[in-house]
Amino acid sequence: MEFDFLSPVDHKIIQYINELSSQHLGSKVAFHTDKDFPDINKLKIAIIGVLENRGAVNYLDEEINLDAIRKELYNLFPGNWQSSIGDLGDILPGNTIEDTFFALQKVASKLIKKGIIPIIIGGSQDLTYPLYRAYDNLEQMVNLVSIDSKFDFGKQEDGISAKSYLSKIILEEPNNLFNFSNIGYQTYFNSQEEIDLIEKLYFDAYRLGDICNNIELAEPTFRDADIVSIDLNAVTSSYSGNLIAFTPNGFDGKEICSLSRYSGISDKVSSFGIFNHNARKEESVLVAQIIWYFIEGVNYRSNEYPFSTKENYLKYIVPLETEELIFYKSNKTGRWWIEINFFAGQHNKLKKNTLLPCSHEEYLAACNNEIPERWWKAQRKNSI
Repeated sequence: MEFDFLSPVDHKIIQYINELSSQHLGSKVAFHTDKDFPDINKLKIAIIGVLENRGAVNYLDEEINLDAIRKELYNLFPGNWQSSIGDLGDILPGNTIEDTFFALQKVASKLIKKGIIPIIIGGSQDLTYPLYRAYDNLEQMVNLVSIDSKFDFGKQEDGISAKSYLSKIILEEPNNLFNFSNIGYQTYFNSQEEIDLIEKLYFDAYRLGDICNNIELAEPTFRDADIVSIDLNAVTSSYSGNLIAFTPNGFDGKEICSLSRYSGISDKVSSFGIFNHNARKEESVLVAQIIWYFIEGVNYRSNEYPFSTKENYLKYIVPLETEELIFYKSNKTGRWWIEINFFAGQHNKLKKNTLLPCSHEEYLAACNNEIPERWWKAQRKNSI
């Protein structure tokens, strides 16, 4: 029933794909057409367009068209991929924006429960809210990572929009959000009150310059994410081709694709969204490549977390003055985790998740008697 909300991929796209060679990605994808719907039980990744932009900051009553993205994406060549992909078509705008949210929440929830990763192409970034709500019935806390130049708190009286959806996620019950992380914020776009609020809530935020100087700094954050939401306005216009909402500073094409691959390669990420697409062909080229790198990452997942056994990990114990920190290093990938001792309380859904991704640099800092900030914030959130 949930999939009744989906309209088929346009027949012109199907015709275009049929004219491609058998080596192109388009020939490897199962499509929702007028006559057929993919076998959900055979999919690992599902691509869905959501043609809703009434929550956009500068909303213009223009119809969203994702045909250019699909053409660019399916004209690419896949890597040595094993994961099966389906394009389930589009969710059309409802009578109200809440109707669209309801449809996306139902579709995404069904897919996530089945272990299928939805790739959502929007539409305005407030679609992150129903994507978050899709986890309501999964009995788990959710970690959200947003690649964005702004925090999108907004004001309560503004209602929900692309610039205020995060406030609704934080304040509304049931509250399943454990952690929010921003990757690439630009200080001059965010008030000091918003920056202070990020600290007060023990959330994580990384400035654009810090990530550009060392993009590997973001990897542990994605490793702990359930949802990744990309605002395309975080990419500089000279790389995205978006000259409508001109952005002189932001990530370049290589950096945003690297972040997308980090998202895909994370064993934990179970939904992925790309929002605020301006529907111009120039930006479609980049969006297609962002999606390609995410799928590439999914196909190279190491499936080493959650740990079924710790036999393939080296354990490091670091005694500090007030704490004893325990680190694990994977023999397979060389990645690091730090142990968190959660206790029953507000976040008792997290009791089984006692390992937090971290970096080798954080282990070295602990050896110099410095408590990792991510460990400290996680402990503080658990004690609230």
